[in-house]
Amino acid sequence: MDYPIIEAFDSNLKNKISEYSRKRGKDYKPRTKHFENGRPKFTNRLFLENSPYLLQHAHNPVNWYPWGEEAFKRAEELKLPIMLSIGYSTCHWCHVMEEESFEDLEIAKYLNQNFVAIKLDREERPDIDAIYMNAVQALTGRGGWPLNVWLTHDRLPFFGGTYFPARDGDRGARVGFLTLLGRISERFKTDPLKVLESSKKIEEIVQNNFNVEKDDQLPDFLTIKELIGFYKRSFDSAEGGMNRAPKFPSSLPMGLLMREYSKNKDPEILNMITLSLKKMAKGGMYDQVGGGFHRYSVDKTWLVPHFEKMLYDNALLVPIYLEVYQLTKDEFFKEVAIDILAYVEKEMMNEDGLFYSATDADSETYSGEKEEGFYFTWSYKELEALLSKEELEFLKENYGVSSRGNFEGRNILFRKGKKISNELKLKLYNERNKKRKLPLRDDKVLTSWNALMISAFSKAAQVLGEKRYLEISHKALKFFQDKMLSDNHLYRVFNEGERKIKGTLNDYSFFIKALLDTYEAGFDGEWMNLAVKLDKHLMDEFEDPQNGGYFMTANNAEKLFVRQKPNYDGAQPSGNSITYHNLIRLNEFTTDDFYRQRANKLLKSLNSIIKKNPAAMSVLLEGLYFQFGKVKQIIIASQSHEKTKNFINVIKEMYLPNKIVAVVDPKLSKLYKIIPILKDKTCMNGEITAYVCERGVCKEPTGDLEKLRKQLAE
Repeated sequence: MDYPIIEAFDSNLKNKISEYSRKRGKDYKPRTKHFENGRPKFTNRLFLENSPYLLQHAHNPVNWYPWGEEAFKRAEELKLPIMLSIGYSTCHWCHVMEEESFEDLEIAKYLNQNFVAIKLDREERPDIDAIYMNAVQALTGRGGWPLNVWLTHDRLPFFGGTYFPARDGDRGARVGFLTLLGRISERFKTDPLKVLESSKKIEEIVQNNFNVEKDDQLPDFLTIKELIGFYKRSFDSAEGGMNRAPKFPSSLPMGLLMREYSKNKDPEILNMITLSLKKMAKGGMYDQVGGGFHRYSVDKTWLVPHFEKMLYDNALLVPIYLEVYQLTKDEFFKEVAIDILAYVEKEMMNEDGLFYSATDADSETYSGEKEEGFYFTWSYKELEALLSKEELEFLKENYGVSSRGNFEGRNILFRKGKKISNELKLKLYNERNKKRKLPLRDDKVLTSWNALMISAFSKAAQVLGEKRYLEISHKALKFFQDKMLSDNHLYRVFNEGERKIKGTLNDYSFFIKALLDTYEAGFDGEWMNLAVKLDKHLMDEFEDPQNGGYFMTANNAEKLFVRQKPNYDGAQPSGNSITYHNLIRLNEFTTDDFYRQRANKLLKSLNSIIKKNPAAMSVLLEGLYFQFGKVKQIIIASQSHEKTKNFINVIKEMYLPNKIVAVVDPKLSKLYKIIPILKDKTCMNGEITAYVCERGVCKEPTGDLEKLRKQLAE
């Protein structure tokens, strides 16, 4: 192995690399520009990992280590600083920095001589990423990926930033990465006390940032009223979403707005919801040919996306579109949800029924160069050669196609008129798949993101009555139950046939939510049983017994210099927000007040954050409508599956965010211990009977569909 000035590998490591080389076989494609006799010139320790992101860097000339004791011991022995570089496989600027710096022989040589370099996949270790992101934000006032942080051997950060151009003057930068490395190395050698002082200061700042003030008060609806006012003032009345660019789907919390509209019927709020969701789905941020949403829009009109597609974005948007369909009865919203799920089944699901993580923003051009968005965009000449005159005219009139294009000379399709036919859509889809290389797909399976998609399919089964969607949820849950659970310990990552890394708060909270959602879609008591068990484990291993709320990692997890308690909703909801929702749902199902007490303790633990910045906890605040509103407990007692289906159809027609649904099944009498409200609900006169109860008081039991509809509408 010819490296730019690094220590030689011992025979054990060489043997392991040879073993993995045989294991990966001929289909393995090294990602590097450095080849010798058709083989990669460099191979580092990342070759022994199975993270797609780490494997992207396995043939850099940089002597990368994965996160672990070996790297930190090496830094201590050599008295060298650590450079920790964090990213993910579909990150555009991570790719740029790899090409410019980590594939550069001069930079790699300097790194290998003066630092111990660690690569980390943020999607595998969100706990580590969140801590060092907080440190960099404290240092620079901003964050993002790639995230590059310099540490002492005891893991304390003393300097950091995001993307750095390779050399002075590149991309207009005054100081390039190579110069910066020289300055950091020099400072570490000549002024170790200053480095230590910086690291201690940053440690203190990060610890303070994660320490939330205790508050004995519960949040109130006045806070929500103020937050709704903020969203109204910030709304883009022309294009939907927040009045700024870039635009993220999560920036306007639709769940909160829908619950407020359901309560007060404010037409301004309904317009905010429907305009935003329609503009998003008609814009270029939505893949008009293949389905599914891209990560975000760089402009205010939802036209030009950042072209990566993330599983979690699409998973979170499906229930929103379905709920707005229930609310408005507008078929447009239902069609978008169905289209997203079709995309996921087609492109993001493996043979085990699990879901891949993401696809890249970059893709290869016809000449083999990497270009952002090439796979998803069209030149006018391509469309002219492929389509009939009528089809081309249709796209010009209805999907914004022109000879000059709207994105670097190419065309991003966006809907401004009639909907494209399935035939034309398929023609375009087949053409791009036949002629172009697919964007790189990150095929690792993450528990938390899979749980979100399971919830999406279960919600679709519930709202649309589509049995196949429920079967997809069941298959995925069964896999996790069999392969990713051990003594109620949930694992986070499944890749290349093996599970690894103990689950974080998000894995448990999102998975428990998926179990509850799937139970309400099909009433299989196995999922309710498992939800209760995993919640007990979550309480034992993650809860802060003194102050309330839940830590990101379990009691026995790797000790980092701060143990964080997630306290904001970002592109994904906070694990604490989803745990709160789970607890108040479990309280309604079980009637056990212990769940309510824990929910209130969690609320109090985060109330100081909510008071200062309620927009940071908008998903959590949705739950107040459930906990402090009137929740309908809907129980169906029946001996006929077909008749049960008719009653469930009445429920699914309506937007009822404050409800739980259960079905009495004498074969699952053990479930009555968990859901005691089932026990005394029977078929009256041997006929199907619906019970609608609120706060322990039930309306008159009914076997009449119209009467049930009226009871639910009250």
